[in-house]
Amino acid sequence: MQEERTNTMTKNLFRKWTQLARQNLISTVFIGLGLMAISPNSLSAQNLFAPVAKVNNAVVSAYELSQRTAFLTLLRAPGDIQALALDQLIGERLQMREADAIGLALSDEKIAEGMAEFAARANMETDKFIEAIAQGGVAGETFRDFVAAGMIWREVVRAKFVSQVNITEAEIDRAIEQAEPSSEGTQVLLAEIVLPANTSASRTASNQRAAQLSEITSQSAFASAAQRYSVAPSKERGGRLEWRLLSDLPAAVASQIQSLSPGDVTDPVSVRNGVALFQLLEIRRTGGPAAQSVKLDFAQYFIPGGRNAAALAEAAKIKTRIDTCDDLYTVANGQPDDRLSRQTLPLAEVPTDIALQLAGLDKGEVSLDLTRNNGETLVFLMLCSRSRVLAESVSRENVLAQLRNQRIGMLANHLLAELRANAYIEMY
Repeated sequence: MQEERTNTMTKNLFRKWTQLARQNLISTVFIGLGLMAISPNSLSAQNLFAPVAKVNNAVVSAYELSQRTAFLTLLRAPGDIQALALDQLIGERLQMREADAIGLALSDEKIAEGMAEFAARANMETDKFIEAIAQGGVAGETFRDFVAAGMIWREVVRAKFVSQVNITEAEIDRAIEQAEPSSEGTQVLLAEIVLPANTSASRTASNQRAAQLSEITSQSAFASAAQRYSVAPSKERGGRLEWRLLSDLPAAVASQIQSLSPGDVTDPVSVRNGVALFQLLEIRRTGGPAAQSVKLDFAQYFIPGGRNAAALAEAAKIKTRIDTCDDLYTVANGQPDDRLSRQTLPLAEVPTDIALQLAGLDKGEVSLDLTRNNGETLVFLMLCSRSRVLAESVSRENVLAQLRNQRIGMLANHLLAELRANAYIEMY
């Protein structure tokens, strides 16, 4: 009975996870990482407070790692949960140091308000939420630290960047033009380079390389770089993708693409376990719909083995057996529950790497370009449906707020990357 209550609680928390992640800027960077977790009881008592990482002069202990891993497990975060937990804790040490440097701190009352807001999204009071996570071995202090870290980082970001971000009337006009219904749509032809970022070290190295590659202006040079550095299957085509509607691309990409000219390259975009760059090759108007509100229904069937011959052969066999996403339930029958995931989300809430794949698919089509768990699991990604809702009206105030938040979010990600690059990080 207790196990059933815990399962119900975790399902409710998962429904809120994506919304909560959008409010915590660091989570937007890390949301896509890993699914395997360690038990908080797997560490011997004498090693609970042994360091697992040192960030400048701040230590991340084994106890903190086990607690954060257990908490993210209850939230049903996807991917390698232990890697996600460690990456978050390292990032939070850097964020707290930055907050101290500019004299920012949170009162106990403010943190309590944040905890109550988080718990309310799972339809719980704070005390009941803490009781629920305690059943999974998570201490209330772990929940408090998680919430406080996100709150203090938002304060840092506001203090540093709000006064620096100026959105012009022309920018608002362009955004409204893209958002309003029209008889014409915009299609773009892109090339991509995806650099690996499975660890803190590889992410730092890839960010540095991405900064260099973003200066490329030649299509041939970008294609050569894709063949040399990219880890995406598109590297065999020089990174070239298919034509796709601008409105189907995730906001992190579309907001940059619409201001580029052919040959220009975007700033680095964080994706799950990677850093991506996109070059605009061509742009054209079509008779289709313009930028709209898009909702995606998609399924992921996870096949062990990554992109090896056996896994690809199994994926090919599944393709011949199914016509719709509903058919995947028959394929997954008798398999562990985590082999099949199906979600219906607004485009803005779909992880960037998944949204990029879905943008090139029609209903019932499949992509095999993604992997999980450091390449050990192949993702059989299928688009179940794509629905579009035309906006009746667009508020200039809302557009201004969205553009400002996008700009601040990019500055925050750059700041965190800079803090990581300049930090002394030692893993134990």
